Amino acid sequence: MTNTRVLISGASIAGPALAYWLHRYGFDVTVVEKAPQVRACGQAVDFKGPIHLGILRKMGILDAVRRAAVPSEDGILVNARGRKVGSVPGAFAGGEINVPRGDLANILYGLTAETCEYVFGDSVTALADTGDGVDVSFAHGAPRTFDLVVGADGIHSNVRALAFGPESDYVRHLGYYYALADLDVDGNEVMYNEPGIMAALGGPKASAFFVFAAPLSPAGRGDADAQKQFLADALRGGRWRIPELLAELPHAREFYLDSISRVTVDRYSAGRVVLVGDAAYGNALGGFGTGLAVVGAYVLAGELARAGGDHVAAFARYESTYRDYASVSQKINAGRLLAPGTKPGIVARNLGFSALSLFGPLMKIVDRPATNLTLEDYPAQHAPGTSEPAP
Repeated sequence: MTNTRVLISGASIAGPALAYWLHRYGFDVTVVEKAPQVRACGQAVDFKGPIHLGILRKMGILDAVRRAAVPSEDGILVNARGRKVGSVPGAFAGGEINVPRGDLANILYGLTAETCEYVFGDSVTALADTGDGVDVSFAHGAPRTFDLVVGADGIHSNVRALAFGPESDYVRHLGYYYALADLDVDGNEVMYNEPGIMAALGGPKASAFFVFAAPLSPAGRGDADAQKQFLADALRGGRWRIPELLAELPHAREFYLDSISRVTVDRYSAGRVVLVGDAAYGNALGGFGTGLAVVGAYVLAGELARAGGDHVAAFARYESTYRDYASVSQKINAGRLLAPGTKPGIVARNLGFSALSLFGPLMKIVDRPATNLTLEDYPAQHAPGTSEPAP
């Protein structure tokens, strides 16, 4: 087999999932992550349908993921006086298994920590594809050469920027931002809307969850204090419990803000560099990102194994097999759903949620894109140091 030395940038979900499969197929894997350790925080993510669950089962972690799962209770929609005006089906937000992102990341890291090299607190700063390999420079570590490089580093992928071009060529802002904050506030799982604004408490995402309409702004990609001010400015004048939440915002134990954006690339690979997960087909809050990342990692690794490391053939097969399935990420704008821009839009959205609550079969239509792929059983390869074939 050729091209066995693989660098993966990103140790969230797609990166460790890919590392697992590549190691099982005999590749030598290094994962670099700019954070100092596996990130324990983050919103709840979900899996749905036989394809997602089938991959988790093949990896041997389905039971662990189930044990880490959190309930997907129905949420309550309230007006400015706190009175119930509707509900959000729990299955709509949570899928079949709803698990905190940090817990999932730790499960995947534990699965690969002893078999793959992890380099935390560092990041890729330059890539030079020589035709025979990729010379990689790092922010802190010494330069190294790999046969292949994988960008599994999210919507704002550094690898994609270095190998494909600037983010503005591939990431489209959808007119909204979202924020997750761990605040010292109480409240059941409730959600409140004003035109262009959503504030929620007690849900699976975080203790406080916000979505708001705003043009793309440099304030959305900066230090936490600037981001908190950006959120406060956008929500100032809001009713319900918004003034209380904004007063607590400076004391948030954890805080994350980002744009609701969609990634569209015309190809998944450039030479010896390839993208997987949100770096290739991300859509913030779109509801399919985690499943797409895990399944995409399985397909990419399987095609590399089947091609014996021939990256040209494998990358072409990965793209032709996966692009239609991943296209669901191109069809969703979560901002419009969660924070409609008008009062009539909010009413119509609430009626839509009520229909989903009353007519359960409609949920199968919502989740249908997650099932639109036939998984292949890739040729079993013997994992290094074992006599057992890869599953």
